[in-house]
Amino acid sequence: MAGFLSVLKRIYLTLYNWTVFTGWAQVLYFAVKTLKESGHENVYSAVERPLQLAQTAAVMEILHGLIGLVRSPISATLPQIGSRLYVTWGILWSFPETQSHVLVSSLVISWSITEIIRYSFFGMKEAFGSAPSWLLWLRYSTFLLLYPSGITSEVGLIYTAIPFIKNSDKYCIRMPNKWNFSFDYFYAAIIALGIYVPGSPHMYQYMLGQRKKALSKSKKA
Repeated sequence: MAGFLSVLKRIYLTLYNWTVFTGWAQVLYFAVKTLKESGHENVYSAVERPLQLAQTAAVMEILHGLIGLVRSPISATLPQIGSRLYVTWGILWSFPETQSHVLVSSLVISWSITEIIRYSFFGMKEAFGSAPSWLLWLRYSTFLLLYPSGITSEVGLIYTAIPFIKNSDKYCIRMPNKWNFSFDYFYAAIIALGIYVPGSPHMYQYMLGQRKKALSKSKKA
């Protein structure tokens, strides 16, 4: 029974990783194609649906960690996926004024290259038991450039959205109401920006540690 469940788990994770890989490959293809043909102003409209689907599918990774399907720590997975979902849905989708910004291009290209490498790496490991050394190196090295470019784009787009959020009542809960509770999305966005200040360097240091560990293991193997 244990052997059957192990095989079932590998089949599921293989399908999951390669499916999401396909979504991110579409995002990268449409982004580069649109940049070349009509400029950065049209990138978001070209990638919107595959971007939303691929990024939202990452919610499953939180569930995978919670139920022990994978060994990724929730403490590292949750903030990264949460921040990306916030930018995808809470900024870009919610405030169309941000969609033509040049940072959308750097955002989706940074995200998609990172995820194409990551999902193909885990897809290979689940399907074949291991991944090529060059893919391992890419998995644990490309973030050195792509993480800063992605984070800079995320912060820049939230900052760009701030005036539009301030002038909107979207997602706000005003007093008085039966819950005796108020919520202002503008202040939530300010707090989100503030979290990036300590959060980003901490995550970068964490990934540097993971890189050192993974590449040292590959040298010993």
